[in-house]
Amino acid sequence: MNPTYFFTALLVMAGVTYLIRLLPLLFIRRRITNRFIRSFLYYVPYAVLSAIAFPAIFLSTGSLISGILATVVCLLLAYRGKGLIACMLGSIATVLIAEGLLLLI
Repeated sequence: MNPTYFFTALLVMAGVTYLIRLLPLLFIRRRITNRFIRSFLYYVPYAVLSAIAFPAIFLSTGSLISGILATVVCLLLAYRGKGLIACMLGSIATVLIAEGLLLLI
């Protein structure tokens, strides 16, 4: 890779990232009082994180089946009120069992 291209791309990415964070600070001087906008801004990080992480859950294992099973187990444990560690360990155990069973088939 050409070093000039790399540093140019790095500067462009840094500039775009900085502008996205700077523009709201420049144009919004007072506190936002609109309930809809405040609610929207409150949930944006959760929505973005979900959109990034959720597809990766299915594709991070050796097969799609074990990813789906681990997701189902994690959602069931979360629905039953279990904590983050319990959901994570349940998902890991499900993937290990599913991958082991898939190797036997």
